[in-house]
Amino acid sequence: MHLFTLPTYPTAFWVVAAFVMIVTGLGKSGFGSGLGALATPLLALTIPVADAAALLLPLLIIMDLFTVPYYRQRFDRDHLRILLLGSLVGIVVGGYYFDALSHNEQAMRMGIGALAVLFVLLQLGRSLIVGALSEHRPSSSIGWLMGAVGGFTSTVAHAGGPPVTIYLLPQRLPRDTYVGTTAILFALINLVKLIPYYYLGLLRVSNISTILLLAPLAYLGVWLGIFLNHRFTDCWFTRFVYGFLCLTGVQLLTGWSLVDLFLRWG
Repeated sequence: MHLFTLPTYPTAFWVVAAFVMIVTGLGKSGFGSGLGALATPLLALTIPVADAAALLLPLLIIMDLFTVPYYRQRFDRDHLRILLLGSLVGIVVGGYYFDALSHNEQAMRMGIGALAVLFVLLQLGRSLIVGALSEHRPSSSIGWLMGAVGGFTSTVAHAGGPPVTIYLLPQRLPRDTYVGTTAILFALINLVKLIPYYYLGLLRVSNISTILLLAPLAYLGVWLGIFLNHRFTDCWFTRFVYGFLCLTGVQLLTGWSLVDLFLRWG
């Protein structure tokens, strides 16, 4: 394939990819609430899971290049260090998991679907979890554990936000510091993930044309996130995204289309 020849992805991929770029950029730069968990499951509805993961990592790094300069002095060093050390372990385990299942597309799709549904359940129970932790801020050991879980889920599905949130939100950081800490953490995690992705053969020259085409939308999502950070509550936006994520996870697990779900519920 020529370097700048677009792959023969279905039309649905381009529609979904445009939506994913905007939502992921919004979450990464403006809300810090794990909205990137939507990206891999949604793309996996249109292309193989490994292709979705391979495409997303360079695009996430492009988003990081836009996001990190804005938050470079607005993060908590201690919490960042704790989460990053844990995430390194999770990245190694995630790389082995990805390698073990990479030749079984059905298992990969079901695994991503299960993670999507689990993250929605975590989101629903987050207030209870955070409430239980709020009187005593989570210890560094909880931070290492959530960092490891976040590193694992970030490696297999680019979805490390929810576990990190469980540790970081009860710390009651200022909003800019909270978003900045998550932004810089995942920028570092994404760079480390290049190592297992390289050895797994997921970094492909043939993806360059698609990455270049989607990069402006990645920038637009990041810019909107920064713009809306102090102008928009993330409550209803997050509810919409996680509702969509739940439907996507169920579809990956069961193979039902949204029409099937409507007919079964109707």
